[in-house]
Amino acid sequence: MNYHILTLFPEMVLEGLNTSIIGRAAAAGKISIEAVNIRDYTKEKHGHVDDAPYGGGAGMVMQAAPVCDAYEALCERIGKRPRVLYMTPQGQVFNQRIAEELAKEEDLVFLCGHYEGIDERALELIATDYLSVGDYVLTGGELPAMVMIDCISRLVPGVLNNDASAEEESFHDNLLEYPQYTRPEEYRGKKVPEVLLSGHHKKIYEWRREQSIRRTLERRPDLLSGANLDKRERKFLDGLLREQEEREKSLAPSGMEECSESSSQTAQPQTEA
Repeated sequence: MNYHILTLFPEMVLEGLNTSIIGRAAAAGKISIEAVNIRDYTKEKHGHVDDAPYGGGAGMVMQAAPVCDAYEALCERIGKRPRVLYMTPQGQVFNQRIAEELAKEEDLVFLCGHYEGIDERALELIATDYLSVGDYVLTGGELPAMVMIDCISRLVPGVLNNDASAEEESFHDNLLEYPQYTRPEEYRGKKVPEVLLSGHHKKIYEWRREQSIRRTLERRPDLLSGANLDKRERKFLDGLLREQEEREKSLAPSGMEECSESSSQTAQPQTEA
């Protein structure tokens, strides 16, 4: 996997990505990361890459020419026109499914805007995907690009020391990851679940799957509609849903009684008056 980041701040992305697991993967040749400085492609006398927006408004807009020229030079150098991912809060929210799709590419270009964004004409000419890391606004696209590169790289063979871990973490099969424990067996009165000490691999696997299902139901129930569950796991989930429904029913009458009592207490003085 080859990452090409079009940015005004190459040092920022390179210093962030050339560390830890991603940095080691790059050093080992499992992935490659380059930052292309858009400012190198401006023809402005003082190196400017932005200008005031037509129609007025606050802030500055990145000009189309330096962005497009940087991309075209990259394409000429590598001999292809790779996908261009534009980092923008207006884009589709990035998730694990998108990461898995992008991990199949050989080259990816991350286009990082700044100021009030990039001239729309540049986006129309080169952008193929509009992606966001969430419904909020950042000062630039560098941090979102780094987040996505980290996520995608974990799916590239050889990047993780244990490739199986990428298959077991949160969002695999649309389920959140199960709880993890390490030594000591007891800490502040809290013990490691006995099944994890049993050495019984089948029971451990089943326990972990059940914990993933339970945690997903509690924290991200919206994911369960796309979860890949076998017959036993579906039965376990159905049981949890029944328990949840029974709890809600048991609480409902109590709430209604309290509301009724409160209403009668409020109404009584009005009647006497």
